[in-house]
Amino acid sequence: MCIHYGMEHETIIYFYPVSEQNRIAGNRLAAKQFWFQDVSLAARKVYEEQDGLCIIGCAVPPFCFRHRPWRPQVLSEAMEAVVRRMQGLTDAYLHPQVAAMLPEEYHGRWMPRRQTLQAIIEWIARQYAPRTVEKCGEAVVLLGEPADTEWQMEMTEELLRPYLSKINRLLIYYEEIAETDIWMELGSHLDEYYYEYGLVPQLEPYAETTDGFRCGKHMCNGMILDCCAQFRSPKIALSGQAVYIDTTSTEEKEQFLLRKSLRIPYVSPLKYLDTMVKNSYDRLVN
Repeated sequence: MCIHYGMEHETIIYFYPVSEQNRIAGNRLAAKQFWFQDVSLAARKVYEEQDGLCIIGCAVPPFCFRHRPWRPQVLSEAMEAVVRRMQGLTDAYLHPQVAAMLPEEYHGRWMPRRQTLQAIIEWIARQYAPRTVEKCGEAVVLLGEPADTEWQMEMTEELLRPYLSKINRLLIYYEEIAETDIWMELGSHLDEYYYEYGLVPQLEPYAETTDGFRCGKHMCNGMILDCCAQFRSPKIALSGQAVYIDTTSTEEKEQFLLRKSLRIPYVSPLKYLDTMVKNSYDRLVN
């Protein structure tokens, strides 16, 4: 049976591990009860916006049959079957525990598209950015891999566009590369900020230390968009005027912020999808 959604929807199938909480809601520890059954994963809608983002949750049991672990090909084919049941623009996002069930040669197939990540991040920004930016009028971008700078800048521009009229300080951290003029490299993006909004972004290179790259002395407030795989230790004010959006869903960053202050909200694509699933189970139980 196909699950039908309009072509205008961005449908994301979130494959997540069975936990004690969602076992109570009917999920099993094995994908099939009898050896002669075909392997099938159940998918259900956990969130949908009108003419917008649609999240399909799919719980992945730790075992295929009884206590027999999944064979990678069987698991990948079972997830492929879920994808084929959808119609429209569909992509998958794997929880790290589910991704760990598959060897490296499968990771390329199940890597989410950049458009998928951007769709989730845009939704997160819509929830947090308006009130945060209104409070302090600031935004901070921590650029990641230099090879991805163009995409990261394009995504940043799309995310910030609705709020740029209220932003009076935009701080961009970047990784300095020898014989590269960052102002020339980012020229088209910087020009748009200036000519359209009268905003001159502040560009600051990361400080290089024995432990890797770190943010400098400038205080970070407002909407902080982190595109780095590694934590860059930004100096965040404890005034309650910041939200930390981690595009790479790195656990280390969340743990650091929890130790630093409970007043700094940490959000990421992984945390957002987990929250959608948890809320859907709460509705089922209640």
